[in-house]
Amino acid sequence: MDYVSALVPPVVMAVFFIGLVVTIVKSQGGPNKAKEDAAVDLAIGRAESVQQAPRADGA
Repeated sequence: MDYVSALVPPVVMAVFFIGLVVTIVKSQGGPNKAKEDAAVDLAIGRAESVQQAPRADGA
């Protein structure tokens, strides 16, 4: 019975990991994809504009 108790934790972790991956894959795309893409594009645009803006001290 020691082999059963040694195999249970890795099997349980594998099942949860597979479930996590399946959930992530299923949540990609769909009706909210355009809204999520727009939010990411907006955040990237803001970060780039802040990074490219000249500093007030002239450096």
